[in-house]
Amino acid sequence: MTIKTDAGRNRESGQVTEEMLQFVTFVVAGETYGVSVHKVQSINEMLEITYVPHSSSYIEGVINLRGSVVPVINMRKKFKLPVKEYDLFTVILIVEVKERLVGMIVDSVSDVVSIPASDIQKDMQFSAKVDTDSIEGIGKLEEDLIIILNVEHFLDDAKELEI
Repeated sequence: MTIKTDAGRNRESGQVTEEMLQFVTFVVAGETYGVSVHKVQSINEMLEITYVPHSSSYIEGVINLRGSVVPVINMRKKFKLPVKEYDLFTVILIVEVKERLVGMIVDSVSDVVSIPASDIQKDMQFSAKVDTDSIEGIGKLEEDLIIILNVEHFLDDAKELEI
């Protein structure tokens, strides 16, 4: 799901304006990804993570976020990329998945961007670091490409999140 904004008829000119979709963009291992602004609840500095035994390798553990226990996924491990030490730019992106909060550790958060719906290619026939079913599309923003994740599907297989 993506948030839809700025679509409709321009009141002054009467022209139909193009639908714009908004995404929070973040970087993992040099690649830029996006998640619908509708799904993002907050962006947090690294917090103390409590390890949970017998969880999947990509689950770092849980955090206490304003009194709620939130599972945290290391996106580098989820994407099967080399891990790196956390730095000043590393953050936990809190997203809502099926009415539940999940933390995603990313290398850095970039920006909130608006992309015209026509600049998002949804028909992809290639292999990627992520299961292509988990990719909502590839957005074009000037010369940059943004891999837009469908977090509902992407994190759907994470039964381990039921901590």
